[in-house]
Amino acid sequence: MAAPLKLISHKLCPYVQRAVIALTEKGIEFERIDIDLGNKPEWFLAISPLGKTPVLQVGDVAIFESAVILEYLEETEAKPLHPVDPLRRAEHRGWIDFASVALNDIAGFYTAPDEAAFIAKTSQLGQRLAWLEGRTAAAPWFDGEKFSLVDAVYGPVFRYFDVFDQIADFGILANKPKLARWRKSLAARPSVRGAVSAEYPALLRDFLQRRNSWISRLQARAAA
Repeated sequence: MAAPLKLISHKLCPYVQRAVIALTEKGIEFERIDIDLGNKPEWFLAISPLGKTPVLQVGDVAIFESAVILEYLEETEAKPLHPVDPLRRAEHRGWIDFASVALNDIAGFYTAPDEAAFIAKTSQLGQRLAWLEGRTAAAPWFDGEKFSLVDAVYGPVFRYFDVFDQIADFGILANKPKLARWRKSLAARPSVRGAVSAEYPALLRDFLQRRNSWISRLQARAAA
């Protein structure tokens, strides 16, 4: 690819992490530019119609939405991360969309304002991930031996639980042995580890504390 790549990023954004993992797996050089989504620069608003990260700049063209970025990289770069078979590829795309739903559930979990809402969101997230437990391969990756784009999008999902587990055992991943093995494999993958900085856990804890939600209270109690 002749045009230089710039990835407009936010340090906590799980959708940015997807793109970073895919770029890294494909061995593509890129420049990562972190912005503050609470104080979006004008130049960013001029290229991002939705005002969200990630945005991949390819020369003068700005590509927005992580799913579109992943598909663009898959269509233009070597080292494919999608299956060759059209049916399996379609199935993988479905589970990639499912990851976005799971991320919305996670947001509902950490923004639940009171205990009752938190319990309901915890149950909802656990049930959502039970579907994933029923589909994923035993190990090491979603579909067996080959790392795919599905793995790239679930690395950021499971990373949340590294911080959640420090607050309490919420039981969301209980009795899901295949997810536990998959989570362990993802945590050891260099592309997944390198998708965030060393300050990510502290940044996420600070973000959670500022939600003024039920998990904010639980985190404060755990730290006391």
